[in-house]
Amino acid sequence: MNAVELIKKKRNGLTLTNEEINYLITSYVKGKIPDYQFSAFLMAAFLKGMNKEETSYLTKAMLYSGKAIDLSSVKGKKIDKHSTGGVGDKTSLILAPIVAAAGVNVPMISGRGLGHTGGTLDKLEAIPGFRTDINLRRYKQILEKCGAVMIGQTKDIAPADKSIYALRDVTGTIESIPLITASIMSKKLAEGIDGLVLDVKTGSGAFMKRTADAKKLAASLIETAESFDKKVVAFITDMNQPLGNYIGNWLEVYESVMTLQGGLTEDLNEVTFNLIAAMLILGGKAKTIEEGIEIAQYEIRSGRAFDKFLEIVKLQKGDVSYLKNPEKYPRSKYEEKIYSEKTGYIKAIDNYSIGLAALELGAGRKTLTDKIDAKAGIIFYPKIGKRIKKGELTAKIFTDKKSQIEVAKKMIYDSLTYSGKKVRAPKLIKTVINL
Repeated sequence: MNAVELIKKKRNGLTLTNEEINYLITSYVKGKIPDYQFSAFLMAAFLKGMNKEETSYLTKAMLYSGKAIDLSSVKGKKIDKHSTGGVGDKTSLILAPIVAAAGVNVPMISGRGLGHTGGTLDKLEAIPGFRTDINLRRYKQILEKCGAVMIGQTKDIAPADKSIYALRDVTGTIESIPLITASIMSKKLAEGIDGLVLDVKTGSGAFMKRTADAKKLAASLIETAESFDKKVVAFITDMNQPLGNYIGNWLEVYESVMTLQGGLTEDLNEVTFNLIAAMLILGGKAKTIEEGIEIAQYEIRSGRAFDKFLEIVKLQKGDVSYLKNPEKYPRSKYEEKIYSEKTGYIKAIDNYSIGLAALELGAGRKTLTDKIDAKAGIIFYPKIGKRIKKGELTAKIFTDKKSQIEVAKKMIYDSLTYSGKKVRAPKLIKTVINL
């Protein structure tokens, strides 16, 4: 086969075969196709699209560029959750221990944050000592012992995805549904799962701003998962405001701990409990969403959920004393309160700006090599539809970067749109697919 001819074929809008896509991926990973040629292929695929068969072939080629973990020796169903990312989205930290405590295995390979959204790995690594760089043998041991494990992508897991994603990031080919699908599913299928629950975000703080695009991505992910005989459920959820109140790595760990101990952050609980319920249905532990939510609430009330989180953290070398006594965690050099400049109902929140404000404070990366300040972040109180008075506490910010305080404050102030009339709160769960 000839890479140039295959690039031309896709450029002309023709369909590539399984063998042709496998040749492109295998050759690129082995260094036989240079970056400039593979970039041309990515742009051709971005502009001309790929049908569901091509997307499945691409996923398969990326999956088998590395190892697919065999978890057949682990008793019970193995169910994971994937979110497309958002501001304050810490659901993985809450649902993994609850689902494991309820008897369903959760093998989770997560990613880091880049840009305005946080990454599960960065949040976990805010816990002193927590190891996400665990080899596949230990990954399996921890899963067998406690029913849940949360690690990062290793060099053995879909190595093609690492190389291709880095190239997409610098060639303007990120926002392609087939390429996004293959990237997500190649990693998830490598985990050894039986089923997957998807949380596809839409709104100002999501990568998919429009609900219609979020639905297209969900449909692509479902079709691809089903082509590998995996059970999958998808939720389209709102990301027009932060999920919960805490944004930033340690702050989100703290809110997760509070939730696992019975704390009530209404929007965070609604989204998380629905995702848990779907995982329990796929895992054979619940028949309905309502039953799954009841199980989740029981695991919290009984203390089993928090105990399971401590067990997971301990097995991954994290210091659980910070979870039992969060007040001992180091504090930021600078803490400031922000008060509302107006009275009125919150009509809209520019959630993207809230994420960028947290980034300016040190809670995220502008480049892959940036160092994250685990302490940095925002506690953000307003919710769309709520009435707020002038002078009322709106947010608290935490940072070691004195120079960025005013920048972040302005971004938070500018993110809020007020109305003199009552505003309806957004529906958090917009659509459930395949349940």
